[in-house]
Amino acid sequence: MSRQLILDLLPPPRPTLENFIAAGNGAALQALRELQPGRAVYLWGPPGAGRTHLLRALGEAPDCLYIGATDDPAPLNELATGDAAPPRLVAVDDVGSLGPAGQAAVFALYNRWRAAAHTPQAYAMLVAGERAPMAMPLREDLRTRLGWDLSFRLELLSDDERAAALASRAAERGLQLSAEVLNWVLTHYARDMGKLTALLDALDRYSMEKQRAITLPLLRELLAGTAGTVSTHPDTPL
Repeated sequence: MSRQLILDLLPPPRPTLENFIAAGNGAALQALRELQPGRAVYLWGPPGAGRTHLLRALGEAPDCLYIGATDDPAPLNELATGDAAPPRLVAVDDVGSLGPAGQAAVFALYNRWRAAAHTPQAYAMLVAGERAPMAMPLREDLRTRLGWDLSFRLELLSDDERAAALASRAAERGLQLSAEVLNWVLTHYARDMGKLTALLDALDRYSMEKQRAITLPLLRELLAGTAGTVSTHPDTPL
């Protein structure tokens, strides 16, 4: 297997609430664990804070609808204007990327959500964006609806929290990461835990393929074939 393919073939593990590193986002995680039809949650925060992870964790479950930033919003329009029974949960990621039709659909879904909240047709709404509700670049009436129920700001993990999380996940796989390797990854690679976990999986596979211990030279050898697509510090050579 070529080094170029290793990272491509090892995407991050499927997002779940269990493998989300909560750290300072415990209140948001608990709210999602308890999310029931008739309730709504809006999550906001910077890229890499875990918005997509959490929305996919719930929205890709059976009898749920997940619409990501690059997905066709047509199912939202059909749900907003049709007579079909709604899914148990509607998850809309990166709501700020929606065009006029998509925004109109989410607006209608919030109205339908509130009207059905105490009926057998109740469903949950889970929406995410980069900014607080009233700061989102959306139509005014949709901005107000984003704050109708619960709203949480997601914080990025600190360097110490990322280090602890990565070391823990390595230990779960029976891997031993030296301080040198761990520090290099945390300093020069992506901050997103999903990408860090994918790198850990790739490094594990590459180490077994080469029958060599995980060292900084082995990591650099792995990344040498993906230097054009890997996020590293601009002043640090591979």
